[in-house]
Amino acid sequence: MSSPLRIGFVPEHFSTPLHFAKKYFNLNATFEPFPSGTGHMIQSLKSKEIDIGIGLTEGWVAGLGKEGEKAGYKIVGTYVETPLCWAISTGAKRDLHNISQLKDSKIGVSRIGSGSYVMGFVLADVNDWLKTPGTAPFTVVPLQTFAKLREAVNDSTADFFMWEHFTSKKYYDNGEIRRIGEIYTPWSSWKIVASNDIAAANDNNEDERLGPMFEAINKGVVYFRNHQEEAVEYISTELDYSAQDAREWLGTVRFADDVRGVERGTVEKTIEILRKAGVIQGEGVKSEEMIGIRKGAS
Repeated sequence: MSSPLRIGFVPEHFSTPLHFAKKYFNLNATFEPFPSGTGHMIQSLKSKEIDIGIGLTEGWVAGLGKEGEKAGYKIVGTYVETPLCWAISTGAKRDLHNISQLKDSKIGVSRIGSGSYVMGFVLADVNDWLKTPGTAPFTVVPLQTFAKLREAVNDSTADFFMWEHFTSKKYYDNGEIRRIGEIYTPWSSWKIVASNDIAAANDNNEDERLGPMFEAINKGVVYFRNHQEEAVEYISTELDYSAQDAREWLGTVRFADDVRGVERGTVEKTIEILRKAGVIQGEGVKSEEMIGIRKGAS
């Protein structure tokens, strides 16, 4: 049997089909959790600590747009078809009540290049705050983890941060942080990437383990759809969510029917918006150079 793939993932509710793929459908992989998100996975792909990453579209595209081939990975799959709702949060007692107050403030992010960093520029672009592309109208404060971000907005190290809505909701409900707005990604939210070695092994043919990986994840997605109460049980006992929030989330998310490959148009749209927001500057790498497996390609 071939050696298992090392898959980096974010240990949140979106990882549930991945859990089912391993539990029920013999996904030949070891899981490496990255609670700080996509930016950390990019570093680990570059240093060859993981083979596969499942993370946010904007983080993957931004990393490739900045570093091209040196980023060390290609986009090979589509995990989630629906957009992501980024909730905008501040401290429970902070005198910040609407998005317009955030210009020239301090944004907490997990890492430079992470989704929480990239979406700050998208927020600024939507609100016409970008005087110069790539120059944020915020002071950027990297804080690594969700817990440190929550602490920072309460002790004024940062004024606000952006994180996925349902992951944040528990902390609105218990009064630790306060929600002041939201922004949706204008693209499908989660993609699968493979290290360059895996995406183009064996004389530019993909690693033989990729096909079985896609098949197992597809089966995990089907199982997830057909066993929603088991999904709620897993999310509410093994992850940091209430059963009520897990059920509400189920109505908002749509995983890909076939996770293999990515639509070129999705990548190009992401590049266009990130370039407008100044996250990607210049012509840089083209969409076809970011993609390891295109949708519909055998």
